[in-house]
Amino acid sequence: MMERAFPTSDGATPMMAQFLELRGQAPLDALLFYRMGDFYELFFDDAVRAAEALDIALTKRGEHQGEPIPMCGVPVHNAQAYLSRLIKAGFKVAVGEQMEDPAEAKKRGAKSVVKRAITRIVTPGTLTEDDLLDARSANRIAALARLATGEAALAWADVSEGVFQSSAVPEGALEAELAALNPAELLVADEDARLASALCPASTVTPRVRAKFDAASGERRLKQRFEVASLDSFGDFTRAEIAALGCLLDYLELTQAGAPAKLSAPRSMAAGAAMAIDPAARVSLEIDRTMAGSRKGSLIDAIDRTVTAPGARLLAERLARPSTDLDAIGARHDAVAFFLETRELREQVRARLKSAGDPARALSRLCLNRGGPRDLLQLARALREGERLNADFARSPRSRPPVLVASQLEAVSLAARPGLAALVQDVERALVDEPPLLTRDGGFVRPGWAPGLDELRKLKDESRRVVAGLQKTYADQSGVASLKVKHNNVLGYFIEVSAKNADALMGVEPFIHRQTMANAVRFSTPELGELEAKIASAGERAIALELEIFEELRARVEALSDSVRAAAQGLAELDLASAAAQWAEEAGACRPRVDDSGAFEIEAGRHPVVEAALRRQAERFTPNACRLDASGEAAARLLLVTGPNMAGKSTFLRQNALIAILAQAGLFVPAASARIGLVDRLFSRVGAADDLARGRSTFMAEMIETAAILNQAGPRALVILDEIGRGTSTYDGLSIAWAAVEHLHAVNRCRALFATHYHELTRLADELEACGNVSLKAREWKGELVFLHEVQPGPADRSYGVEVARRAGLPAAAVKRAKEILKRLESDDTPAAALSDLPLFSAVQAEPESRPSAVEERLKAIDPDGLSPREAHELLYVLKGLVAKDG
Repeated sequence: MMERAFPTSDGATPMMAQFLELRGQAPLDALLFYRMGDFYELFFDDAVRAAEALDIALTKRGEHQGEPIPMCGVPVHNAQAYLSRLIKAGFKVAVGEQMEDPAEAKKRGAKSVVKRAITRIVTPGTLTEDDLLDARSANRIAALARLATGEAALAWADVSEGVFQSSAVPEGALEAELAALNPAELLVADEDARLASALCPASTVTPRVRAKFDAASGERRLKQRFEVASLDSFGDFTRAEIAALGCLLDYLELTQAGAPAKLSAPRSMAAGAAMAIDPAARVSLEIDRTMAGSRKGSLIDAIDRTVTAPGARLLAERLARPSTDLDAIGARHDAVAFFLETRELREQVRARLKSAGDPARALSRLCLNRGGPRDLLQLARALREGERLNADFARSPRSRPPVLVASQLEAVSLAARPGLAALVQDVERALVDEPPLLTRDGGFVRPGWAPGLDELRKLKDESRRVVAGLQKTYADQSGVASLKVKHNNVLGYFIEVSAKNADALMGVEPFIHRQTMANAVRFSTPELGELEAKIASAGERAIALELEIFEELRARVEALSDSVRAAAQGLAELDLASAAAQWAEEAGACRPRVDDSGAFEIEAGRHPVVEAALRRQAERFTPNACRLDASGEAAARLLLVTGPNMAGKSTFLRQNALIAILAQAGLFVPAASARIGLVDRLFSRVGAADDLARGRSTFMAEMIETAAILNQAGPRALVILDEIGRGTSTYDGLSIAWAAVEHLHAVNRCRALFATHYHELTRLADELEACGNVSLKAREWKGELVFLHEVQPGPADRSYGVEVARRAGLPAAAVKRAKEILKRLESDDTPAAALSDLPLFSAVQAEPESRPSAVEERLKAIDPDGLSPREAHELLYVLKGLVAKDG
């Protein structure tokens, strides 16, 4: 953000002085939405920037210090849409709300300004509104702390769900950790802003002064916020974690205008608790987005069968951070297996969960005083579905669900929590079935819940009958049968008659002349004035009473927030487990065995995304086995994968990486069987792409990613590499690829799949003890190349590159020339010798491409057995005519 400056308040009007005072309280990089009645107004540089970003009119409002004041505005009722656009454009917005009714301000004097205050600073990482968020994706804000000791840690929160966590970051793992979190906003010390922008280009980076990352201050802030004498009860935090948590908590309180952040107690995630997936692997494997940036066509799109938004977010979290805890992985597999075996119960669970909504985000809005009656009712309905789920399980023949399922059922049980059960019952009884979105609209409390409210409503309803009675009385009294009693916000209740009947009321008691129009005249009476005051008072008191009822229920929800949050998590877990079973059944996926070995044994493995795409086209995916062993005893530790382009090498590499991710995410895998020794880090270099933003060519980007792999991969890592060295000369590329294979085999000693077109590399299988060769089958049939997509032992005999070029549409002359050069190259010992006396292309007579004649085309379309003698005779004349035409 460029440096910004605003004028002083010298000589300002009272309203503009108040704006500049609030502007000084807001962060300099935020726009200030200044509430003025039905609009949020922006002034000075805020207006200029907002008008450009929103494509709205930039106008002027008076002058300040001799200069016109730029101004633009957005209507309050549509502010969310404009906020969304500003946030997506990278802006932050401070909201300056009116804190009193304008009528109250007028009591202090005609020129008094309505009291206003900044109630919130909206930033990309602090959103809670449904219409500003993607329901199926988390919205995290993170803080990165790097201490002088070299310690580093990340803390993160999802304000929309109340999540608050941290993790120490080992050296070299920062980029992978940030890629896993994918925060909408990242807080860093000033000096780390450039590094953060490079590592996390999709996030809004918010620099904070170094003092905000002080561990001692962070500890005090955390203890005060969560009212504890020690943080030990929450976990074993490093000083860097405490510094990051403290900074994040401070920022969240700033954005909530000083209100305490409504988060769960902080939880530390142990370093190494999740499989680290490097950013290049996330991109190339298309886990949650394709390389084009679309969810459609990604892994999560192919396997997501969740029926709730929280379940979808949990699935995304599991795929982003697959577990390395064998017990947790096993428990998740048990849950999926249970639902796979109990189809009827699974269908019941999924049907119930469709009505559960999004209780976690509803709870967060209520705790932050941004929720409404619908959030309350949604929460109650979700918790009620949890109780019904327990009843469904109690009636099921499979009365003993596995540990994970049982624990989540206990979390959503109302019977075990009388306070929560009473709250749910009261909300269901207190609120109407279809409440309004906002509390200020009123009408959300059910009749019979509050006798005082019913009386006020009755008064308001009875007033309509009173008005009808008065209208008849006034009509009879005046003799004007067409007389009507009407209402508007300016006059309140009034009598309206046509202009020709006005004389009957003019100057006659109790009628008081109020307004004359072209075709009508309006009058009031003392009775109508009293009625207006009575009804208005009843309406105001009714709204006030409804707000009291809402606040009482909201406060009870907040007091039980831990139980509600646990129930919301339980519903999400049940959704994910049942959805995973649903996908496993549809896809024919199996339960993987994940253990502490170095094995990687996949039988008939398949790529879930490619298989789904082929299934839609009624085609079959060809499954393949993959066997690796980190020890090199039961199988090769490193496999060299050869074969022609388009034969399926990249698909084979990717599918095995995805199978490892799915297995450790606690899901079943697309294979006949799978045994996977725990993978702690996954590296992938598949596909070519420039990094122009950093001034890197395709080859440079490839080398940087390859260097990261060779420097970081350990014995438990899984590495997939595709075509290393192709971006430079043949000899350079072959040398780099050769050295990389040797390093992976001897130094990293990790399980690896290495696809290559350098057939010279296949000799390494004979020289390295734990290296092997596999290849993708291809056959030539009647002059055509047929890809079988089957993996077989041993190296490929040919690359078939020229044939692939022909199929891609190279001109026949160029294909013929390529074959001639290839033949010469393959017949000589060295490329230089082969090409030394090869004639130039221009000296070779390029044969014209042969195309089928019109006669041949017509003959191909004829079915001889289907022709009658007459049709055959006529066809001969047609063919004779075509021959003459071609001649």
